[in-house]
Amino acid sequence: MPDNPQPSPEAAIAELLSIMARLRDPDGGCPWDLKQTFDTVVPYTIEEAFEVAEAVARRDYPELREELGDLLLQVVFHSQMAREQGLFDFAEVVAVLNEKMVRRHPHVFGEVEAADESAVKVNWEAIKADERARKGREHHSAVDGVPDGLPALQRACKLQKKASKVGFDWRQAGPVREQVGLELAELDQALLEGDRDAIEDELGDVFFTLVNLARHLKLDPDLALRRASDKFEQRFRQVEALADAPLSDYDEAALDGLWREAKKRL
Repeated sequence: MPDNPQPSPEAAIAELLSIMARLRDPDGGCPWDLKQTFDTVVPYTIEEAFEVAEAVARRDYPELREELGDLLLQVVFHSQMAREQGLFDFAEVVAVLNEKMVRRHPHVFGEVEAADESAVKVNWEAIKADERARKGREHHSAVDGVPDGLPALQRACKLQKKASKVGFDWRQAGPVREQVGLELAELDQALLEGDRDAIEDELGDVFFTLVNLARHLKLDPDLALRRASDKFEQRFRQVEALADAPLSDYDEAALDGLWREAKKRL
């Protein structure tokens, strides 16, 4: 027998639900937890999802285990607040999810045939469309259903993918790369004119087109930017290590020299 046997999943979840209920108990609960609402907890929910993504990107699996727990806590937190208001509880959240997963995978749990991934996606979209219709949420535009609250890079990519499904897309990456150049030229013109609104608009077009280029290259723009940020961070830390005085004491030419040296080392 192991020295510290792990509880069953059912027991672990039951304990977590009990802990959350205790934290939200008006009689002796945590003052901070008691003050929270759906609106105030949402930013933490989003933050925890990003921390899961960071742990995955770093292949830090002990950290991933912890961050997944933090993300699960967000689900339990929202569910406890809903329970207090008589809206639903955690068991209902899981039950709805279970039913949805079975319904959306008829090729696994039903009689539908799906020979490959493409067939699965076709079935998935048809089932989701039927779900929206039953809820009175039919999509009237090909780009309906993309949440406004998504991070900007992800939202741009999802909008482009939805438009692509109805043929509104470039067929190859070459023309998209040419469009990047055109958008940069329009940004340059806006910079010459000094119109801040126009500059912001054209800069946004550059970003949007770069996302499109990443999509055509079958790259994740968020991951590409994340890697670039990580690279910058490593090189900047190397610059700090190379400097023998505060960076604010260096002029532009000296900083550029340190940066070039850092790039050689990393």
